Amino acid sequence: MSTKTIAVAIDGPAGAGKSTIARRLAKNLNYIYVDTGALYRTVALSVMSSGVDPDNVAAVKAHIDTINVDITYRGDEQRVLLNGNDVSELIRTPEVSMMASKTSAIPEVRAFLLGLQRKLADEHNVVMDGRDIATVVLPEARVKIFLTASPEIRAKRRYDELIQKGTDVKFEDVLSDLIQRDEQDMNRAVAPLKPSEQSVIVDTSDLDLEGAVKAMRTVIDNILSGEN
Repeated sequence: MSTKTIAVAIDGPAGAGKSTIARRLAKNLNYIYVDTGALYRTVALSVMSSGVDPDNVAAVKAHIDTINVDITYRGDEQRVLLNGNDVSELIRTPEVSMMASKTSAIPEVRAFLLGLQRKLADEHNVVMDGRDIATVVLPEARVKIFLTASPEIRAKRRYDELIQKGTDVKFEDVLSDLIQRDEQDMNRAVAPLKPSEQSVIVDTSDLDLEGAVKAMRTVIDNILSGEN
């Protein structure tokens, strides 16, 4: 990673509000926002759409060699492209989310996307969120934050988001899926979900969006000002 650029690495479990908060922070800081989860969801969508068995690692490896995943920006909004097609809305379903948890555990899938993520951080000041940004993707990031909240709070946020989009779901199912996703992410063999030793833990269970953004900005400012 370039020493001339600043990276804010934000990790945390599903439903912690990483994307919403990171997007707001990036705009506030005038940095580029990189939603790495969207990249993994795009690979998962491609696997699902092609009928590839996610448990057949060899088949998934062969499939990703045939696809192209990229990021573009519409104003300050990140859009993800699969083979040149904008799939930014198609990747936001519970089914794609669960598939992404499976496919992202495959080392070759992570390696496939690693170069793109690091290239963005080399070329721009970034706020990048995911599950292994501080530990694996950008271990030299200047700012490392682990964002979390209770499972029930995270499930309620995800449930409200899905309902707002017109998706017919039950809260109990969203909570169950989220707990299963946590289990998969924390116990996978490759790049498990965990804070880095340098990460500052920020719990947003009792914070609204503005409060969470303010808390995160305070952490960022304190770390960067301490370097000067």
